[in-house]
Amino acid sequence: MKSSNSLANIVLAFLITSSLISCKQETTSQSIISKEKPKQQKTIVIQPYSDLDKSQADFIISEVKKVCPKVVVNKPIPLPVSAYYAANKRFRADSIIAIQKRICQNKYTLLGLTSKDISTTKGNAKDFGIMGLGYCPGYSCVVSGFRIKGSNRMEKFRKVTLHELAHTEGLPHCPNLHCYMRDAKGKDHLNEETDFCEGCKKKLLEKGWKL
Repeated sequence: MKSSNSLANIVLAFLITSSLISCKQETTSQSIISKEKPKQQKTIVIQPYSDLDKSQADFIISEVKKVCPKVVVNKPIPLPVSAYYAANKRFRADSIIAIQKRICQNKYTLLGLTSKDISTTKGNAKDFGIMGLGYCPGYSCVVSGFRIKGSNRMEKFRKVTLHELAHTEGLPHCPNLHCYMRDAKGKDHLNEETDFCEGCKKKLLEKGWKL
């Protein structure tokens, strides 16, 4: 009888010890998870070009700051003369973002804002007018208000800006017709776009965006 009690006590002590070890391991694991650092978002440097109205530039800057906290604003400068395409009196967006890329050297994202008409080569169209262009992924993009029309044009300007910035984070065009990452395909669907879809939003949150 005495031997049986001793055995029971040993088993009980083993179970208590095992439970304590398990709790300790779980606590340690939770502690490690809580100490993980959040994703570091790239700094966005906004370069307003001097042709853009200051009030419009200020609006876009304030909207970008809402979702991208690490923002630096440069003083307005003229668009690069070398990007001008005299044949159609436009500025080549591909040239602009290439020049900006050389400036930022992949150390931060450089966003250019302009009111001038911009273009790029698309398919068989040598000089195709666009609202914005950005590397995907990359560190340079430009947005123009020239082709953005309507009474809510500044809201549309904001959507195009977020679209191009998201491209620099590596987001491709999205099949969701209500997502900001919808492919315009040469048309203005901006009034149909309501927000980033859940899939695109998740990717941007992982990049440090505040959505």
